[in-house]
Amino acid sequence: MRLSKSFIKTLRDAPKDETARNGALLTRAGYIHKEMAGVYDYLPLGLRVIENIKGIIRGELNALGCQEVLMSALQNPEPWEKTGRFSDAEVDIWFKTEVASGGLLGLAPTHEEPITEMLKSYISSYKDLPLYVYQFQTKFRNELRAKSGILRGREFLMKDLYSFHASEEDLDKFYAEVEGAYARIFDRLGLGADTFETFASGGIFSKYSHEYQTFLPVGEDTVYYNEDKSAVLNKEVYNDEVLSDLGVAGQKFSETTAAEVGNIFKLKFKYSEPLGLKFGDENNEQKTVYMGCYGIGVSRVMGVIAEKFADDKGLVWPETVAPYKYYLVAIGDDAAKLADELYAGHEEEVLYDDRDVRPGEKFADAELMGIPYRIVISGKTLEQSAVEIADRATGESKLVGIEEVKNLLTK
Repeated sequence: MRLSKSFIKTLRDAPKDETARNGALLTRAGYIHKEMAGVYDYLPLGLRVIENIKGIIRGELNALGCQEVLMSALQNPEPWEKTGRFSDAEVDIWFKTEVASGGLLGLAPTHEEPITEMLKSYISSYKDLPLYVYQFQTKFRNELRAKSGILRGREFLMKDLYSFHASEEDLDKFYAEVEGAYARIFDRLGLGADTFETFASGGIFSKYSHEYQTFLPVGEDTVYYNEDKSAVLNKEVYNDEVLSDLGVAGQKFSETTAAEVGNIFKLKFKYSEPLGLKFGDENNEQKTVYMGCYGIGVSRVMGVIAEKFADDKGLVWPETVAPYKYYLVAIGDDAAKLADELYAGHEEEVLYDDRDVRPGEKFADAELMGIPYRIVISGKTLEQSAVEIADRATGESKLVGIEEVKNLLTK
């Protein structure tokens, strides 16, 4: 993308009503636009980051045999009423609207009920199981504390996966496969070193569930971890009974804050029973389907990465999620000719700052936007038949021959 052709403009200062660092930096760098508290638009750069995150998740889930769908955000209350979750007394985060014909519709905060109701039309026999269905979908939750940028929004993008099984053993097997996939996903997102599977309350579903918590100073959760981080527990289950149950009683634990980026639950019959999702076994006996659910907050992950790696100059994106790999700057007419040549055919990996502004402004914007590598072509580099490549994360720079750069872009 040529910046001269883009409507993106960086800001020197963040909006006064944006107090979260991720929201402030993403707004200043031209990734998002704030509509209101907890509601954001994703601009071209921000959308590319979102799509890269989705691509990593999609690849790992497809490898498990999961199938992608896209469900309606506008919700018929009937299945929710069957599980008791359309009541404001049970779920106080609904956005609801009255329709002209009378009655209420809701904007989905999650999709357990509708996916279960939908699959009653497609699951009838044990031969139809197991089945794994996921989506990337906008969710709506009337959060009272929408003050953390895109870490906590009233409208946000989520990946929700639902699995359906004929037996508890099969549910357990797939649950373990998702655990492995999640570990790979967070590694590929650049968060693996600081994101841990965390024991949390299973609520009414099971004794425990698992959250995926990224250690983060501005995280809203409190977690406890042992010395080698082989055991991480949410504050809600940090007690002697649980420590003994996990075999880590007597170990020293430390406390830190963390941001939840994912969670997984063994739902079992929680939704399939009241909604009547059943299958016929080998003897044609009707049995209730076992279920599991597995979430990742896609937009929240983007905010966590922004918070985690930013420095005093701006954002610092890992290569795997960055909107572009290279930020290209030319100083002088001869340099611009070479820049045009390097840019041609590589529009998907190069953000070309061809604006008629001072070099210092371009360098500042490159650092603010957090593109992994900055390529600078100038009269000085051309004298050595080279360009300068600077690493945004380390600050290190080096001269690289023009032909070598062409080969890098081609790869």
